Amino acid sequence: MQLLLGFLLAALIGILAWRAKSLSSSGAWAAALTGGLIFGLGGWSWAILLLTFFISSSSLSKAFACRKIAVSEKFSKGSQRDWAQVLANGGLGASLAILHAISPEQPWIWVAFAGAMAAVNADTWATELGVLNPSPPRLITNGNVVERGASGAISPLGILAALGGSALIGIMAALFSIRMFPMGKNPLAVLAAAIIGGLAGTTFDSLLGATVQAIYYCPTCQKESERHPVHLCGTPTVPLRGWGWLNNDWVNFLASLAGALTAVLIIWI
Repeated sequence: MQLLLGFLLAALIGILAWRAKSLSSSGAWAAALTGGLIFGLGGWSWAILLLTFFISSSSLSKAFACRKIAVSEKFSKGSQRDWAQVLANGGLGASLAILHAISPEQPWIWVAFAGAMAAVNADTWATELGVLNPSPPRLITNGNVVERGASGAISPLGILAALGGSALIGIMAALFSIRMFPMGKNPLAVLAAAIIGGLAGTTFDSLLGATVQAIYYCPTCQKESERHPVHLCGTPTVPLRGWGWLNNDWVNFLASLAGALTAVLIIWI
């Protein structure tokens, strides 16, 4: 019954997000699948963490949309998430929910979920707010000044946004952690693990973006971009650097994995 209710709730949220243009039709279907598994197998605590990420990140995507038009050509997709983006951000969480249903007595699975959600929330907040930094960002690997929205770019505002995004998930996770740690783990340890996991995940995302993520070049606009096969102007983009298969969706998934692993490591240090 809980699994059925979970899928019904996830489907309802997916429809509402589709009508609000936060999700494409494929994104709504993917959200119903991943959300149904997380809601149905994890319960309310898992559902609230996922909803905290989705609502906060979707709100930020729309809040400053007008000010981010100038850098939209840098990103591979717009603010309306498709199925690949939904799976990149929630696929690991759904897998952890299945693992939780098999072994509900393992609290590290919850910590891993908190770290994964903190990572994707931190990365989304950093992306959405970082482009608003007054001064141009710098590449994480060498400190060179780059254009706003460039892959691997960091800024003071982006770092603060990542901290805020991971802290929000960490606070919610800590509130639900008291009953999950009979061995005496302090909920504050879960808060710290989620925050550090979130920052580790978004840092790993930036490192991948600056080094091996697939980046393309538009000959007409003479600009780098994640967009492929065509740029916003309609010109076909050509490979510039990175691994062809490692697009932004895979980078986001790997960032969530890094966040999950870091959080689990931190909680037992």
